[in-house]
Amino acid sequence: MRVISPLLKRVVYPGLSKSGYLRWSAQNGPTVVTYHGVLPEGYEVRDIALDGHLVSAEAFQSHIRLLKSKYRLISPEQFALWCEGSLELPARAVLLTCDDGLVNTLTDMLPIVQAFGVPFLFFVTGGSLMNQSSMLWYEQLCLWLLDARERISFSASWGEWGAKGRGQVLGLWREMIRKLSALDAGARREALEDIRTELGISRDFESEYSRKEATRRRFFMLNLAELRGMADAGMTIGAHTVSHPMLSQMPEKLALEEISQSRAGLETALGKKVWALAYPFGTSEAVSARELGLAERAGFGCAFMNVEDGVSDGRFAFPRIHVSFETTTAELEAHVSGFYRSVRERYPHAGMGVGA
Repeated sequence: MRVISPLLKRVVYPGLSKSGYLRWSAQNGPTVVTYHGVLPEGYEVRDIALDGHLVSAEAFQSHIRLLKSKYRLISPEQFALWCEGSLELPARAVLLTCDDGLVNTLTDMLPIVQAFGVPFLFFVTGGSLMNQSSMLWYEQLCLWLLDARERISFSASWGEWGAKGRGQVLGLWREMIRKLSALDAGARREALEDIRTELGISRDFESEYSRKEATRRRFFMLNLAELRGMADAGMTIGAHTVSHPMLSQMPEKLALEEISQSRAGLETALGKKVWALAYPFGTSEAVSARELGLAERAGFGCAFMNVEDGVSDGRFAFPRIHVSFETTTAELEAHVSGFYRSVRERYPHAGMGVGA
């Protein structure tokens, strides 16, 4: 059944999109699309596992052009009112969101958003409340592992670790994300410092990436001044936790702090109500039913997953269409319209996915 995915991507989706069938078959209720940024000019994709969640500027413009002309792009504020039951949305309504708050959202993405005049909801972490820009810890970890060598072997206080070749290195990376997510932010920083030393990575690693404009835009998060610039440009800001862990791996007290403190910090910094949360990683592995209750307890009005099927049907697990580097415009429309979901339900073992 794996043959179905490329057939849909290259033949069926483009044909149905061109004919207009997808738009007329669009599902009821708003659809939410999420990005993670735009690949900066001059940056060369290093590894699809690391960079595959960003899109090219050309693809992003093509996506926005389609959605603006054929669907009804709604503002985050309209979505919030709909969640409260205070507003009825038009047919084929689409909300655009973006996670992580990387610098390229300001330098490469925002100019396109402004040129098209479309509303956007940007989710940022507590890292964007700092005066100094920093990197996402799990992306930094991936770069360390890729920079180390083909054969990796080291010990840490929480286990012995080894990998050989790209596949094992990426598998090790994902397992370490789960382990490190269980720690509070301070303990995680200490563990990461031990890992950096064990791998023989230079102390100047981060500054080396910050000195080159392309890698700074790709890997660094917005600082506080840049975040305020996004808000002043009319963009709505939502919370993405304090330090971007897999919440399901944390003790409940730490998970609640990650969620609630991110909201409080953003409201203090921006002087505006923060009503939306995007769960880090946003998969069913990273988000359990417990986190839905924590988001509500923390005072959010709604929360978003990063997959098309949430862990429940409530407003604290709202599904989103995750756009990747390989997502074509026609494929995106197949997801936005609901056609993809209907095919997947009919052929559950087809192995399909955005960018597949």
